[in-house]
Amino acid sequence: MSSMPIDPHAFSDAVIELLRDAYPDRAAQLTGPLHLLLDGRHLGLENLYRMVLRDPPHGGEIVRGYLERLMEGDQLSGAPLPLAVARARIMPRIQPISIFEHLDPEQVAHVPFVNGTVIVFVIDLPQLTVSITTEQMIRWGMQPEDLELIARENLAKYTPELEIKILDNAAGGRAAIVSQQDGYDAARLLLGRLHGRLKRELHGDFWVATPSRDTFLAISQGPEPFLDRLRERVHEDFRRLPYPITKDLFFVTRDGVAGTAA
Repeated sequence: MSSMPIDPHAFSDAVIELLRDAYPDRAAQLTGPLHLLLDGRHLGLENLYRMVLRDPPHGGEIVRGYLERLMEGDQLSGAPLPLAVARARIMPRIQPISIFEHLDPEQVAHVPFVNGTVIVFVIDLPQLTVSITTEQMIRWGMQPEDLELIARENLAKYTPELEIKILDNAAGGRAAIVSQQDGYDAARLLLGRLHGRLKRELHGDFWVATPSRDTFLAISQGPEPFLDRLRERVHEDFRRLPYPITKDLFFVTRDGVAGTAA
């Protein structure tokens, strides 16, 4: 199977068929369109569905690769990993707080952020990332704030020479795009040096949009028509891209990052 159905119901049926064929020992059942239970654990399929919609001819390969990484991640998350081994690979990700509609927040290592989001933590491995659970954090004798400090430090080291593309608008606005496509573009909102790096290009304090995990767009404060057009694009990206975060903008100043959600 190289392609996948576009209808959400048929897509879900096709995914669970592939899952049962490849991993017959795993208990899997659909609970609704784009939602299934895997060994009693909720698994949303919306991000996978959005990934396939971006490349329909290769849908089957995308789904199989996703399932392989999922199973590898399950195996690694159940294995005790010494902090000395994991420390240099701990990275942050920004997620919408809506992830806790189907996950127990007591089981996920995280800290609150702004704009209805939280910062979660992963162990970055060559072919996949593994989420850090509260159980793993306690095993290391750490608190969420300790993980945040380590993760922010690692993020700063991950790409020390960050490539930023500056775009000028005829109306006078400016935008800065970070597109490393390494799974941490949106997380670069957490960089401590971000304001110092962009304040000259964007003429002072600025907005940042992170509609999805792999999107980072910093925007000057005006003019308003320029901002309006970019807000429309951010809303559209939030609606269609995999791993959506928020359609609300963040405001970045020398003192830190503020939310703009009502």
